[in-house]
Amino acid sequence: MPNLGIQIGVKALNSLLFSCIIAGEYSEMKRVFSDFPRKYGLEPNVDTYNTVLKGLCESGSADSAHSILAEMEGKGINPDAKTFSVAIAGFYKEEKFDDVEKMIVSMKKYGVEKGIGIYNVMMQSLCKLKRSNEAKALLDEILLKNMTPNSVTYGHLIYGFCKEGKLDVAKSLFEEMISRELKPQAECYFTMVYYLCKGNDFEVALTICKESMSKGWIPNMTTMRCLVSGLVSVEKVDEAKEIIAVMKDKFSRNVHPWIEIEEGLPK
Repeated sequence: MPNLGIQIGVKALNSLLFSCIIAGEYSEMKRVFSDFPRKYGLEPNVDTYNTVLKGLCESGSADSAHSILAEMEGKGINPDAKTFSVAIAGFYKEEKFDDVEKMIVSMKKYGVEKGIGIYNVMMQSLCKLKRSNEAKALLDEILLKNMTPNSVTYGHLIYGFCKEGKLDVAKSLFEEMISRELKPQAECYFTMVYYLCKGNDFEVALTICKESMSKGWIPNMTTMRCLVSGLVSVEKVDEAKEIIAVMKDKFSRNVHPWIEIEEGLPK
């Protein structure tokens, strides 16, 4: 790059490392991290280490987090909340729960607060492992500490319980989120509608779907077809027709599938 008149700095290094991760070139990421700072006289910063740690965790090498932290300490670079979020997610992914606890202890050592962002990462990781009850226990812990959960917190939990087929818990959490005046994200609405349809709870799915559509968020074609079919199966044909009308209006360039569905409805 210097041969082209371009000065490489630590931001360029970080971007290059991130590009390696996006491409799944983890060996190249390691090479760049090992060679470039020395070759170009660069001093890695906390973002550099966070990026490398992300790549290591994604490639199944979460154990490297311990050596990364040691190297950062040796260079006088303090890890931040992102450092620990990445490491914790990596250890959960590999189901190394003792190492998760070690990271939480290390956070205290470095003065990094166990804030809502860290809790959200822990909940998301547990829900991915189908350990949603443990994730919900963390929500209880948050509330006991008088911390404020956010829509991301509830979104992870709702996804986890839906995925495990525990729709009553998911519905309760959705209602709790609304009661706390938190605004569900689009993906949360889509998750609820999809899994409620899978669980044959079409009336509640319809209510949540209408709320989602009022915000301009339309679930995908597969989910909407499932909802329409489900509504017909419970003799809610008029409601099914309303959904079809919305879909035809929203997607006027691709109305043919919905016309076919509408023509197949009971008269």
